[in-house]
Amino acid sequence: MATKRNILIGITGGIAAYKALSLIRLFAKSGYEVKVVATQNALQFVTPLTIETLSNNSLYSDTFALPTERNIDHIALSDWADAVVVAPATANIIGKLASGIADDALSTLLLATKKPLFLAPSMNEKMFQHFSVQANLEYLQQHGIYIIEPDEGFLACQTTGKGRMAEPEAIFDEINNFLTTQHEPPTIKALVTAGPTYEPIDPVRFVGNYSSGLMGFSLAEALAQQGIQVELISGPTQLQTHHPLIRRSDVKTAAEMFEVCSEKVAQCDIIIMAAAVADYTPVETQVEKIKKENNLTNIALKPTTDILKTLSESKKENQFFVGFALETDNELENAKKKLHSKNLDLIVLNSLKDKGAGFNVPTNKVYLMDKSGKVIDIPLQSKEKIAALIVEYMLTVYNQKNQKT
Repeated sequence: MATKRNILIGITGGIAAYKALSLIRLFAKSGYEVKVVATQNALQFVTPLTIETLSNNSLYSDTFALPTERNIDHIALSDWADAVVVAPATANIIGKLASGIADDALSTLLLATKKPLFLAPSMNEKMFQHFSVQANLEYLQQHGIYIIEPDEGFLACQTTGKGRMAEPEAIFDEINNFLTTQHEPPTIKALVTAGPTYEPIDPVRFVGNYSSGLMGFSLAEALAQQGIQVELISGPTQLQTHHPLIRRSDVKTAAEMFEVCSEKVAQCDIIIMAAAVADYTPVETQVEKIKKENNLTNIALKPTTDILKTLSESKKENQFFVGFALETDNELENAKKKLHSKNLDLIVLNSLKDKGAGFNVPTNKVYLMDKSGKVIDIPLQSKEKIAALIVEYMLTVYNQKNQKT
């Protein structure tokens, strides 16, 4: 690291507080100057002596008991830091920050800082999915705060779900990359859909498809690497996001995906519909499991909303719409029809005839077609590399379009 940087780590009272010790060590080992602010509840999980030994600095945990250096108060600390990260960030500290509450050392400091601020949520899955926590996270992100999405895994409450704090190595990598590369505040916002949708037949069965979501997630990561704020709306998948510029919303059905897309599309400049949304959904979902002896041989289906077409009907002049087409015959002709019928700026064509492309494989082979009729053939390679090439070409066309308007 060419320039020594200052990192301020906030620790709150969650079981994942022990991971913050590894985070302190990672930053210190990489040449950062590290200072720590902990809540009183955090000190039930980790000791002041351990924190001060690893950081080689005094711990700040009491608003009314400042360290020996009198100038190191919450204002001076916030001015000193190049970035602030709260790990773990409990529902409590997230709620305080969203509401402007400053009643302890850490919450006071967070309101005083104007430096890049990262939150690494950690809590029970039900708490993380609660509407108030999700609303707070969305509100904070809209105001420039970076959310490092939690992982799925075994939780302290002996259940498995999403809410496990991201690993210290992942948190360090994101912040280190942020601070050691040229970074400008995001000026472009993108909406990306990914994964399948599951249309329920009864409590245990559904209509779905084989999409893993990898292409959509790779596109979200590639966009974020370009400094673009991403709203990722994902169907059921085991994949995780990594970049702090990605804000993820999880849905199951086509109707849920349409609802979330409708809420967010007006604020986005680029819309990429990479999800494999079901074309049909059962007319009626049974409340109880359908028994085998019922001899069910037919399921009545109805069309789902064509999300891409519906959203593009209200397309703004500066918006850029990208669709995906998965075809088995007359591929280019069918993709061209979809490009124009849905008022798209760019379409990405997949063919199931190509070995190593399509669902549930790590590679892909695609064609890009824009409104001018130009076709770009991208050969077989990893979906991450395909995503980077799609984003590179898409941004070229997007910038050309906006230069004309």
